[in-house]
Amino acid sequence: MNELSDKWSLSINEVTIGATAADGGTRASTVTIGGASGLPFLAKTPRRPRIAMEVIDRVPEDWPPVLLKPFRDLPDRPAARAAACVEKFGAELICLRLQSLHPDWGDTAPEEAARTVKEVLIAVPVPVIVWGCDDPEKNSLVLPACSQAAAGENCLIGFAAEKSYKTLAAACLADRHKLVAQSPIDINIAKQLNILISEMGFDPRNIVIDPMTGALGYGLEYTYSIMERIRLAALIGDKMLAMPIVCDVAGDAWKAKEAKTPAKEFPAWGDETLRGPLWEAMTASLLLQAGADLLIIRHPLAAKYLQRHIQSLLGEKRG
Repeated sequence: MNELSDKWSLSINEVTIGATAADGGTRASTVTIGGASGLPFLAKTPRRPRIAMEVIDRVPEDWPPVLLKPFRDLPDRPAARAAACVEKFGAELICLRLQSLHPDWGDTAPEEAARTVKEVLIAVPVPVIVWGCDDPEKNSLVLPACSQAAAGENCLIGFAAEKSYKTLAAACLADRHKLVAQSPIDINIAKQLNILISEMGFDPRNIVIDPMTGALGYGLEYTYSIMERIRLAALIGDKMLAMPIVCDVAGDAWKAKEAKTPAKEFPAWGDETLRGPLWEAMTASLLLQAGADLLIIRHPLAAKYLQRHIQSLLGEKRG
C-alpha cells in the first residue's frame, strides 16, 4: 500500500464547506472533502467521503411513494424537510436543490429562491450546498442572488458550466463561497472550465468538480472511466484537475425505472421500498471507487446504507 501511494506526485485539494461563528458564519460545524494522496481506499484516506442529503424546493407531482414516505408528516417546505434530514436522519450536509428555478418547473424569481436559501440556513446548523436547475441561463440569473443571501456561510454553490460560468464565479468570489464546476462527462472540458474560472481570480483550491454521471445500468461505466482519468491525471501532477469530485447521485439514480417502478407491475423485481434505496446506494458505492469525495443522496435509507459501506471500506466499526 505504501508503494502505491509513494508513486503519486500530487494530492487532491482539500475544500471546506461551511463557516462557524469563528469564521464569520452561523454553522455549528464544517465539512472538509478531498486530500487524497492515492487511489480510492488503496492509500491512506485523510478525509472520508461525505454524504449530502438532498432537499428539493418543489417536490415533483410524479414522485413515487417510496420517496415521499420519509417526509409525509412534514409541512411541504424545504426548511422543514432539511431540519428533518439533520434531526431525524443525521445528515451532516444539506444539498438544497432549487429545481423550481427551471422555466418548466415554476420559473422561480431570484428573490424567492434567495428567501428559500435563507430559510434553510436558519433551519439547519450544518453546511449547505445550493444546487441550481438544469437550465444554465436561469442559474446565472438566480444563483448570484442566492450567493448573496448566504454570504459568509461558505456554501458550495453549483453549478458553473462551460458557457455560463462567469456570473456565478464572480458572485461566489465576492460572497466567499466554494464553486461547483460541471462538465458533461469530458475530462478536457472539465480541465478547461477549471482554467477559465481560475483566470477570473477564483482560487482553484475552492473549486469542486462535477463530472456529471449516470445511474446504475444507465451509462455509469462511462462516468466511472472519466472520473478515474480525472483522478489519475491529478495524482500525477495536473493541478487543474486536482479538485475534489462531487456526484449528483440523487438526480440520476431515481430516473431509472428499476429504482421506482412499483412491485405490483414487476413482481420479480421485489419491493420498491427496498429496491429504490438500494439502487441509489449501489450507484453511489461504485462512484466512491472511482474517486467521488462528496455524494448527493435523496433517500434516507440509501444514505444509511452508504454510510455503513464507507465505514466498512475505511475499516471502521459501525456506530
